[in-house]
Amino acid sequence: MELSFIYEAKEQCLIIHLPKELDHHNCRNLRYETDLLLAENYINRILFDFSKTEFMDSSGIGILLNRYKQMERSGGRVGLYGAGPQVHRILTAAGIAKLVPSYNSKEAALVG
Repeated sequence: MELSFIYEAKEQCLIIHLPKELDHHNCRNLRYETDLLLAENYINRILFDFSKTEFMDSSGIGILLNRYKQMERSGGRVGLYGAGPQVHRILTAAGIAKLVPSYNSKEAALVG
């Protein structure tokens, strides 16, 4: 089972490719790793890639909200793409869908 995250930088945008499951077991690593990346680089946008994610619990929602608030305070933005129907339902129920724009593809997210 894939538990690690893949990070990709495009200029001042950090793209986080999420694993199949986003839960309390791996969210601690995600929080720590993104804290380091954000501290060491000038990032004004974070994109979350949900294309492989099938499950997300409240820890995943907490990470998204935390990064949204962090980017908002610094004048940055957060977006996501690739969310399947189940993940999209979770994001909608949690209110994330109203805060964070969702795109159909990585290309659209990078333009948006």
